[in-house]
Amino acid sequence: MLEHPSRRALDERYLRRALQLAERARGHTHPNPLVGAVVVKDGRIVGEGYHPRAGEPHAEVVALRQAGERARGATLYVTLEPCDHHGRTPPCSVALLEAGVCRAVVATRDPHPQARGGLERLRSAGVEVEVGLLEAEARAQNEVFFHALRHRRPFVLWKAALSLDGQVAARSGHAAWVSSPLSRRVAQGYRQWMAAVMVGVGTVLTDDPWLTVRDPDFRAFPHMLEPPPPRDPLKVVLDTEARTPPSARLFAPGPRGEPARVAVLVGEGAPAARVRALERQGAVVAELPRAEGRVSPEAALAWLYARGVDGVLLEGGPTLAGSLLRGGWVDKAALFLAPKLVGEGRGALAGFAAGRMDEALGLKTRRLEVLEGDIWLEAHPVWS
Repeated sequence: MLEHPSRRALDERYLRRALQLAERARGHTHPNPLVGAVVVKDGRIVGEGYHPRAGEPHAEVVALRQAGERARGATLYVTLEPCDHHGRTPPCSVALLEAGVCRAVVATRDPHPQARGGLERLRSAGVEVEVGLLEAEARAQNEVFFHALRHRRPFVLWKAALSLDGQVAARSGHAAWVSSPLSRRVAQGYRQWMAAVMVGVGTVLTDDPWLTVRDPDFRAFPHMLEPPPPRDPLKVVLDTEARTPPSARLFAPGPRGEPARVAVLVGEGAPAARVRALERQGAVVAELPRAEGRVSPEAALAWLYARGVDGVLLEGGPTLAGSLLRGGWVDKAALFLAPKLVGEGRGALAGFAAGRMDEALGLKTRRLEVLEGDIWLEAHPVWS
């Protein structure tokens, strides 16, 4: 005789489904979090939904609409605390009470001070509320959102492909291709995830990159069952003297015909004629303070955060990567180590150096896999 699943096992099953639903909007909800919701009545899913993008209905509302009258007396499973404020949309907590939901299973609380409070409203109205199941997974799914709210700046993910001896390019500067095709598709998935991708002007002049999302692989996201609609990030260039060519490929329409969104962050006193030429190409050009003769990375991150950018994929060369690491602004690293030796070449970091091995920056490994021979490493820097 088959044993009937326990209530906790069922709760976990439905909450995992909510996490899977949330992934359908990855890359589209900035600056809002990914959220999924499931409504269950008499052991059956009667409604489910996810938050598609900022300004549109929240996951709970979508699920309740699908459930209709069947939501009365049902259980709601949701990955993030239902909001309790009236922003672009009405409070989800009120919608749950009006629908007659009698129980809510919530993975994690909302860190936003204006949005939180939904759990208290539900409890005060007699709704049974449980919170904390699969909390670590829910917080990991929205690590960008949680970080940006806590630190008031964008989450920075540094992505680099390098040889086993730490080179990102040969001595000549040639760098195509260091990693395998699969590694490059996984890197495209990171571009989909982040609101912006950042490079330095040296990368633009050397590689003339598109910085678009093409054929992404989403295996970095464990709850994803189907790929989200493609979306190109904001392209950000740190360019102290406005040397970005107006003919650069990053200004071209994306692979789906959408206009490119480009921000060129220049230093104070950058040549006005060059600035005007970039603006004619449709770029947003911002003049920011300099630090050590270059655009201040701290000022660049502050400028982006003020405009709703909660996460940045750092794809720039060794100089930009070294600068952000030196300042303590890298929050996660995604490294693809190819099984090849370059010898003398260009190292992954410039201007970042430990005097002794015990002064080296430690990394806490979160993922270690092999992709077509490459070693794929995800890790968080250990800032002490």
